Amino acid sequence: MLSRIQLEKYAQVLLWGLKKARAGVFEKKDIILIKYHQEALPLAEILYQRILEMGMNPVQRMLQTPTMEKRFFQSANDQQLTFQTPGESELYSNLNGSIFLNAPESITHLKDIEPEKIGRSLVSQKYLRDIMNRRESMGVFSWTLCIYPTQALAETAGIGMDQYFRQVIKACFLDEPDPVSTWEDIFYNAGQIKKWLNSLDLKYLHVESEHIDLKITLGDHRKWVGISGRNIPSFEIFTSPDWRGTHGVYFADQPSYRNGNYVKGVRLEFNHGVLADVSAEEGEDFLKKQLALDDGAGKIGEFSLTDQRFSQIDQFMANTLFDENFGGPHGNCHLAMGSSYENTFSQNDRTRLTPEYKAESGFNDSALHWDLVNTQPKKVTATLFSGKGVTIYENGKFNY
Repeated sequence: MLSRIQLEKYAQVLLWGLKKARAGVFEKKDIILIKYHQEALPLAEILYQRILEMGMNPVQRMLQTPTMEKRFFQSANDQQLTFQTPGESELYSNLNGSIFLNAPESITHLKDIEPEKIGRSLVSQKYLRDIMNRRESMGVFSWTLCIYPTQALAETAGIGMDQYFRQVIKACFLDEPDPVSTWEDIFYNAGQIKKWLNSLDLKYLHVESEHIDLKITLGDHRKWVGISGRNIPSFEIFTSPDWRGTHGVYFADQPSYRNGNYVKGVRLEFNHGVLADVSAEEGEDFLKKQLALDDGAGKIGEFSLTDQRFSQIDQFMANTLFDENFGGPHGNCHLAMGSSYENTFSQNDRTRLTPEYKAESGFNDSALHWDLVNTQPKKVTATLFSGKGVTIYENGKFNY
């Protein structure tokens, strides 16, 4: 369990992340949405109080229970699957911040639901994410999220609750006297690495491991971002490449849960950005259906690297937030299938990133964003436009 002191520290870190992630400054009367599962109520209550004390307006939303969510997809007709709640657009168009406390009581309750039904519902809600993206680009909105340990998460990860709590505590530095200070140090050190990466005139990357041989083209007007406060914890440094320049083979050795489905040993082969072959040791049928969710689902939206000197996560956690930030002995890389991140656009005026420009420059767009993680020893070599080769990552570390 998290003590009251640890819960207070968790809330402090989340609010630090929310502030860091916003280009603008929070003001009194700003509207902050707190979304949470029932088991995260103790943390939600503390956040609610702290936001009130800051003079802002908290809006709280408890998410569906597993029974509600399963019955929705079992019983909903086509109209109900795509139903848009009145007032949601107005709320999201006025939000200044969003905090999501992920505390699932079940991981697998949707495993027997047709992926197409879930997909239709997700696509129908994409307009809300588009609103948030626009507000974020204007500097008037930011978001962050975390996980709150549950028995379901621990059982799915194959570890005890005590061990799961310990992973969360050490990953978020909740056992330190001043975790926000520690996060500030990581934020600074990661900033130096991002400056170095963005100073390189990168043409493409070559990722090599025992099962990976992949070329990734950066594309025009891209930058490396990460450790921004948007996820707690987050240790990844990433970019959104030009999906059209992806060639070769990628392999995810780390398992993944999505919509209650277990997928393991994912192998993806690309030719000019298009999937030429898809396979998985387990969950292959579900994988293929997800990658056909919409036109962008089978294209890459993100490439990420995590330095094991930052991350203390050394256990599979059955949760993407932690698993994509795995440190361990070799760090990790991950490839996200689906939507790209607009904050990787390097120009200051992000209003230029119109749907037309995104299509012309290889920024991918999709209702899907699925991180597939490789934790094997690897080497990442960058080829510059000058023709020079530079090893940017090896032995789990950036070569900065």
